Amino acid sequence: MSTTIAPERLALQCLYYWETAHPERVTLTQPMGNGVVKEFTWGQVADETRRMAAWLKSQGWPEGSKVAILSKNCAWWLMTDLAIWMAGYVSVPLYPTLAAGTISQILEHSESKMCFIGKLDGWEGMKPGVPAGLPCVSYALSPDDAKASYQSWDEIIADTAPLKGQPVRGADELATLIYTSGTTGAPKGVMHTFGNFAWALTAGLGRVPMNDKDRMLSYLPLAHVVERCLVEHGWLVTGMHVYFAESLETFTQDLQRARPTIFFSVPRLWVKFQQGILGKMPQAKLDRMLSIPLLNLVVKKKVRKALGLDQCRFAAGGAAPMPVELLKWYRKLGLPINEGYGMTENLAVSHITVAGEDMTGTVGPAYDGVQVRIDKKTGELQMKSPAVMKGYYKEPEMTKEAFTEDGWLRTGDKAAHDDRKCLKITGRVKDLFKTSKGKYVAPAPIEDKLVMHSAVEACAVVGANMGQPIGLGMLGPDAAKKLADPAERQALADSLAEHLASINAKLDPHEQMDCLVLFKEAWTVDNGFITPTFKVKRNEIDKVYGPKYEQWADSRQKVILVD
Repeated sequence: MSTTIAPERLALQCLYYWETAHPERVTLTQPMGNGVVKEFTWGQVADETRRMAAWLKSQGWPEGSKVAILSKNCAWWLMTDLAIWMAGYVSVPLYPTLAAGTISQILEHSESKMCFIGKLDGWEGMKPGVPAGLPCVSYALSPDDAKASYQSWDEIIADTAPLKGQPVRGADELATLIYTSGTTGAPKGVMHTFGNFAWALTAGLGRVPMNDKDRMLSYLPLAHVVERCLVEHGWLVTGMHVYFAESLETFTQDLQRARPTIFFSVPRLWVKFQQGILGKMPQAKLDRMLSIPLLNLVVKKKVRKALGLDQCRFAAGGAAPMPVELLKWYRKLGLPINEGYGMTENLAVSHITVAGEDMTGTVGPAYDGVQVRIDKKTGELQMKSPAVMKGYYKEPEMTKEAFTEDGWLRTGDKAAHDDRKCLKITGRVKDLFKTSKGKYVAPAPIEDKLVMHSAVEACAVVGANMGQPIGLGMLGPDAAKKLADPAERQALADSLAEHLASINAKLDPHEQMDCLVLFKEAWTVDNGFITPTFKVKRNEIDKVYGPKYEQWADSRQKVILVD
């Protein structure tokens, strides 16, 4: 694939095309609450973007200044990003679930000149993280306190004339800083250019077939690299229709409204969808109905419709490994999930399975134009592509460490190829641990099996310098409620013990877990146990629970339920 960037693929040029060619076409659908939705045409998107860009430009900041966005996904998020770029600035998106300390750290590290405060849950807890005196702008869906404290988007739009002409940003110009959620240490600001995004979309469309007739539901944080590429830049390049989710409570209705043709979700949510279906139709009954030829197609269609995915022609998963059993379950329902692999540092454009081919258990071959190699000593996957970051903002030493001496990006992931050149991610280079018997254990494949129990929401396998590994897990809300009733608690423990035994039976002796410890306490972003993309922070798990590992192992209990 050519590394030359076609100018018409750059973000702002895409906007100008749709503004001119299809100004009346509805392109965004935004829930406003109480069943009301607001629709935006390309003409309206461009007009509001131009007005906000003019206002931003009038602030007189130097070109390349940073402007932050702290909001859940909404139409204004996308227009804000475009306005920041049109005004000559660099956007800094923040996850809408961050703690105040992290918000403060990112705003200060990025030297953001201002912040857009949008749709948020828990704004009261976040507000102390916004430095006093930092200019802010609120959206129509911002918390009431933010709307009372800050200038509003609508006021600015009403009072400001649109920016004229077609200001462009070059392929080599910095577009954004994406602060990685990071499973260790403080977030790092990954620098990506307009050219990085344009190349990523060109490569991505070679494997993910999107066009202007497609519909997507935007609900995973736009601050995350996959949503940013697939939804925001996919929208700009293809002109598809983007729907936004209102809340967790309305998610089913949001899906039914959008009936997406392209749908991406993280493994944890694919598991939740599965559990929702099995809650209404137990697995034995589902299997029985799928085995009857006359009912098979009807049942598949009914289940997909219940999920809001009856129109979905391309489903994908990523951000963490997809359990093989889960992929097989969806394939039986006629909803094959393409598993993708990537990272913030390469705009998530690395590998994805090929639509229509069964590559279960792998993340498929590399995208066209992506070069990969596996380090012979460590087994680490290393890669190169025109979508790779320019480095970490203000962190030259960390940038240097991220690359090999000959310029390949270190992914930190251990990997191997099968005979079809499909890639298997086998764990993290630094996640491997050695037991006291001198044997190495890779936790990721074992965790894939543990999380397949409906009671287990998230898990981690630990055991460095112990005789055997142990499994730790967080109970889902329904399972957590069962701890209060002695009979239900015992039934849950028995079911988990059976699950543990079935997993251990398939593992090598040194990998077999002594016990499974399940916690009622939720692992959240707020308490530091998980990242905003649901990755478990192993160092935090070890810090909090580490002192009890040996005690749990020595108890000789197979399942320990902790209230």
